[in-house]
Amino acid sequence: MANNPPTRPSPEALRAEILRQTASRGDVASICPSEVARALFPEEYWRSLMTPIRQEAMKLQAAGQIEILRKGKPVPAEEVRGVIRLRAARPAE
Repeated sequence: MANNPPTRPSPEALRAEILRQTASRGDVASICPSEVARALFPEEYWRSLMTPIRQEAMKLQAAGQIEILRKGKPVPAEEVRGVIRLRAARPAE
């Protein structure tokens, strides 16, 4: 009997988990998108969430709710590639 993958979390659930984890770290520390995936999906399936998590992170960044970091610096959506981290948006100065 084949082991069927669990139902994929909704986009809303992905966004909620991203916001929960980034809020828990504040606007100084960041999270890896894989932490979100691992919190929502069993070990053998979490990698399948990486692209949807990145897509939802870009929506949250466009809404001003989080920052996407590359090499520790915020990057615009068009420069999001490779290894990224997510952080709660910093208040405007």
